[in-house]
Amino acid sequence: MELLTFVTAGSVDDGKSTLIGRLLYDTESITEDQIEAVARSSTRMGLEETNLALLTDGLRAEREQGITIDVAYRYFSTSRRKFIIADAPGHVQYTRNMVCGASVADLALLLVDVRAGLTEQTRRHAFLLSLLGVPHWLIAVNKMDLVDYRQSDFDRLREECSRFMTRLRVPDLAFIPISALRGDNVVTPSDTMDWHHGGTILDHLETVHIRSDRNMVDARFPVQYVVRPRSDDFHDYRGYAGQVAGGVFRPGDEVLVLPSGMSSRVESIDTAEGPIDEAFPPMSVTLRLTDDLDVARGDLICRPGNHPVITQDVDAMVSWMDSTPVQPGARLVLKHTSRSVRAQLREIVYRVDVNSLHRQNTDSLGANDIGRIKLRTAQPIMCDDYARNRTTGSFILLDPNTNRTVAGGMVDTRTQD
Repeated sequence: MELLTFVTAGSVDDGKSTLIGRLLYDTESITEDQIEAVARSSTRMGLEETNLALLTDGLRAEREQGITIDVAYRYFSTSRRKFIIADAPGHVQYTRNMVCGASVADLALLLVDVRAGLTEQTRRHAFLLSLLGVPHWLIAVNKMDLVDYRQSDFDRLREECSRFMTRLRVPDLAFIPISALRGDNVVTPSDTMDWHHGGTILDHLETVHIRSDRNMVDARFPVQYVVRPRSDDFHDYRGYAGQVAGGVFRPGDEVLVLPSGMSSRVESIDTAEGPIDEAFPPMSVTLRLTDDLDVARGDLICRPGNHPVITQDVDAMVSWMDSTPVQPGARLVLKHTSRSVRAQLREIVYRVDVNSLHRQNTDSLGANDIGRIKLRTAQPIMCDDYARNRTTGSFILLDPNTNRTVAGGMVDTRTQD
C-alpha cells in the first residue's frame, strides 16, 4: 500500500492539531482508551467539549499552554493509503521544528484562519515549504463556522493566498474550506458548504499523485555502513548499507564510487528478506560490488556518466535555527547525507524578508532568519541541486563545540563549478 507523508503548517491557533485530531477521530484511527483519556483531560481543563487537539499535543507544556511545541508524528491508514502525519508547531520560536517535519514531506497541509488571513508566520511557513521543495500543497481555510460558512470569505482568502503563492515555487496547489472543530469537509462533506465541489481533506490525501515525485533518473546511494560479518557463514562478505537517494540500481550496473573515483559493478542487492532484482528510493538495502574497493561511510555510489557535483564551495539557502546569531568566519560542521565535514561560513549574501520576499543586506543571521550563504568545506562533498534531489541537495549545520543543530540548508549547484 502506498505511503504518503504530510506535514501540517501555519500560524499558531489556526487549528492544526484540532484538524489532525478530527482526521484521526473521524477515520476511527484512535482507540477508545485514547478517546477517554482526551475526554478526561478536556474535563480537567474546564472544557465543555472534547478537545481533539490533545490527541497530538502530547507534552504537558503543550496541553497547559494550548500550543504545539515539538513535531508530533501520527500514523493512520485507510483502504487506499497509509499516512504519516507531522503536526508542526506554529509559534515562531519553534520554526526549526517545522523545518524538520517538512523536510521529508510529500504534501504540505497549510492551515489558514479565514478571519486572520495570511499572518507573518503563515508566510514564513509557506516560504520555507517552498524552499524545502514540498511538491504538493493543500490550503485548508479553517474556522469557516465562525463566518457562517460564507463562500465570499473563502473566495477572498483564496485570492489573497494565490497572489502570495504565485511568488513561490508551488507546483501543485489546492484549496478546501473546512471547520476542523465541527468536522466540515475534513472526512465528511459539509452540508453547510454545498457551494464547494472540491471534495474533503481525506479525499485529497487519498488521491493526490505522488509516484512521479521521486528522482528515478539520477542514481545516488550514500553509504551509511560497511557490512563485514566476518563469520564462518559469511567469511568474505563485504556490503555497503544505505538508503537509495535517487535512481534505480540493478545487479550488473556499472557504478562509480565518490570521492575516490574508483569504478566497479553491482554484484548483488541484498535485503533482510534476501536478494532483490532492483532498488529504488526510498528503499534501504545493501549493495555488493564485484571488486574489492576501499569504500567507507560517507562515500557515494552513483553512475559513471551521471554523478553529482563534487565541491568544497557550497552556495545554499539556510534557515538559521539557533538563538545565537551567526556571522561570516564562523566555524561549523556540515552534515550531508552520511558525510560530516568541517566548514567555514565565508559570506552571508542576503537575508529574505518573509513578508515581502525582498532580499536584505546583512552581516548576520539570527534565529528563524532565512538567508543565502557561501560555505567552504575542509573536504569535498558530493551534492545535487536541492530542486533535483532533496536528499543529496540538503544538509544541516552543527555547532562543533556543542554538536547542536544550528541550521538546515538547501544546496544551489547552479553556481557551482
